[in-house]
Amino acid sequence: MSSLFFPTRRLALRPSTSTAICAQCCRPFSSNAMLFSGHNRWSKIKHEKGAADAKKNAQRSTFSKHLTLYSRLYGPDPNLNSQLATVIAAAKKAGMPKASIDVAVARGQGKSSTGAGLESITLEVMMPSSVAMVIDVETENKQRALQDLRSMIKKHKGTVTPTAFLFTRLGRIILKDNGHEFDEVFMQALEAGAEDVEQDEDNDIIVWTQPNTMHQAVQNLGKVLPSAEILSSEIMWSPTANRIKLDDVDAATAIGNFLVALQEYPDVQGIYANAERGAISEDAWKAVEDNLDT
Repeated sequence: MSSLFFPTRRLALRPSTSTAICAQCCRPFSSNAMLFSGHNRWSKIKHEKGAADAKKNAQRSTFSKHLTLYSRLYGPDPNLNSQLATVIAAAKKAGMPKASIDVAVARGQGKSSTGAGLESITLEVMMPSSVAMVIDVETENKQRALQDLRSMIKKHKGTVTPTAFLFTRLGRIILKDNGHEFDEVFMQALEAGAEDVEQDEDNDIIVWTQPNTMHQAVQNLGKVLPSAEILSSEIMWSPTANRIKLDDVDAATAIGNFLVALQEYPDVQGIYANAERGAISEDAWKAVEDNLDT
């Protein structure tokens, strides 16, 4: 019976014991190597899934902002608002839940999906590596939102403390270039109430205004440049002091994870920081940059 289940036991009395034991010992190492290989494969799958989820969240955040924008500018009825209807169709095709679409459209009217009015909150935060942030929030339940966000900030080792003095408030309107000459847009934008106009690397037109004149400038631009597509309009926080360079990959990853968590919180409407890329890879910086509104 023992020879059936333990065929190598007799070899323990022979001179070649070390060879037999070595042969037996090698088996677990071979087995462990397979386990490590599977573990590495699973880690890769999790990394790819995490990247895909982050991309999906960023896409839904973009849809939400466009839905809110077009609802605010041209009304909440897609039958009377072709731009809103176009974004709704694209969001549905991308798999955005109907409930999330309804929330974004209602937010453009200053209401929650239940019809309750929204309150505005601004949270000022200092993160590790001395990165200052300002977070704009619109919510129907101020107490709940503050509790949730403070808990999130603490979990990611941040501190709620004054940081707004490191920023200035500006109105920013981004227009898609639809064949207009920049000089033409520049002059029309100035007449519409802009203080400055520039063109970014994607050839989109960025129009800067004072916060209290931004909404009127948007309306004026829609009249003088009817073919120009308004991609976004917001009152944002722009850093006034020197930006903080992110040189440490671990610090950048930690901040990126915090930003993803903020973007997933439905009441967060804008996240602004005084960070810029330092001695880290483009991929590491992209995880931060893609989740900021600066």
